[in-house]
Amino acid sequence: MSNKELILVVDDDPDLVDMVATKLEANNYRTAKAYDGFQAWEKIKQEKPAMVLLDVMMPNKDGYVTCEEIKKDPNFKDIAVVLLTAVVDNLPTTTYTHHSGRTTPADDFIPKPIDLDKLMGIVQDNLGR
Repeated sequence: MSNKELILVVDDDPDLVDMVATKLEANNYRTAKAYDGFQAWEKIKQEKPAMVLLDVMMPNKDGYVTCEEIKKDPNFKDIAVVLLTAVVDNLPTTTYTHHSGRTTPADDFIPKPIDLDKLMGIVQDNLGR
């Protein structure tokens, strides 16, 4: 695993984006930032990150829709997607199921509030695959 892999951090809370990006950068990862699903999709097309840390509940285009778009696109389907969510249900290994019963093909999830040490473990596990 290259510690210089690019991770896109997507959340509508700029403070959370900055906090997560700072932690990643302190651990030798490169970061890009986006604040909704539309911005995330533009950054993904421009920069093709190794991973997207993706908030679920955002205005305009939510994380579920964005995750589905990433995983359905043959150019981007191999990007690891980790959902950041305050809504945690029964979670199968590779498909995140949220409260409405809808599934999303995310690679992993981390509950909010985010434990930064746990986040780093999830990042390393998913980039090491």
